[in-house]
Amino acid sequence: MKIDRKEVLKALETITIAGEGKNMVESGAIQNVLTFGDEVVVEVTLATPALHIKKRAEADIIKTIQEKISADTKVKVNIKVEAPEKPEIKGKQIPGIKNIIAVASGKGGVGKSTTTANLAVTLAKMGFSVGILDADIYGPSMPIMFDVESEKPISVVVDGKSKMKPIESYEVKILSIGFFTAPSQAVIWRGPMASKALNQMIFDADWGELDFMLIDLPPGTGDIHLSIVQSLPITGAVIVSTPQAVALADAKKGVAMFQSDSINVPVLGIIENMAYFTPEELPENKYYIFGKEGAKNLAEDLEVPFLGEIPIVQSIREAGDYGRPAALQTASPLEKVFEEIARNVVQETVSRNENLPPSEAVKITTMAGCSAVKK
Repeated sequence: MKIDRKEVLKALETITIAGEGKNMVESGAIQNVLTFGDEVVVEVTLATPALHIKKRAEADIIKTIQEKISADTKVKVNIKVEAPEKPEIKGKQIPGIKNIIAVASGKGGVGKSTTTANLAVTLAKMGFSVGILDADIYGPSMPIMFDVESEKPISVVVDGKSKMKPIESYEVKILSIGFFTAPSQAVIWRGPMASKALNQMIFDADWGELDFMLIDLPPGTGDIHLSIVQSLPITGAVIVSTPQAVALADAKKGVAMFQSDSINVPVLGIIENMAYFTPEELPENKYYIFGKEGAKNLAEDLEVPFLGEIPIVQSIREAGDYGRPAALQTASPLEKVFEEIARNVVQETVSRNENLPPSEAVKITTMAGCSAVKK
């Protein structure tokens, strides 16, 4: 069967690239269409470098041609990304740290800190050098989750300057305000005091060489979040949510904050925690206590990657309470769950670094009692 090139182009006019109003042909994304008997080669250039957008474009092209031309058509799609030239990074840097990942949630109680801890130890097991900055000033939990509550960072001299040495546990370097306060002491600080403490833990610490620094942010979208994006060029953000509607509504706001024009931090994806419950006596059963695939559907709606789901398992809670993250359990289903999520985070980070310019720290000014965010 010989395929008509004009028919292929007509079929491609029915496809719209996510984020663009025009179809593939009209927008100029289709660079060339070659036909060889029953085979079609489509050459595409995209301005949107996100991996999930490229995968969707490829899938849409193959599906459309096979539906509108012939199901037997062999379709090959070559996608090239015209990413903007990478400018020089502006803003203060931490020497030796390659990727800074902000882990956020729209609301409290969705397991953001637990997810951060397990993601960190999994990345460390995969051979990466990892650090955690516990930026949840008013509710620091990393000292408990890593069983280092009684530890205190010591001072070391680096290049003639006194620096804090992060506490290390399970091959993860950690700094938290929890190391400097009593367990029963409440941190009653205004925003500027909290921001100053964070800056000290970021820039006055000897982090050394890190492949990933994970920043465990407080719930919501507030002063601490603005202080972090002001202080550091964040590589990308990961949003944690449960499947229930209330949590999803707040998670959506978290995504919107990072994607806003003034902040412009790439969202690497969404993780769904407490996705389902499986009793030990019924290992084949899944009970969707908080709703089914809510965060996954939200990721599709917002066109951001879905990084994976974490089930409700008693040992995850127990492991966090005892200071040994559940991902350290070798040859367990949980180990595989967190490995899949970690691989997806790494993949999205690599894709982001290859296809997008580096993030910039933003400038924050205060006018008439309200905060304004500027590049």
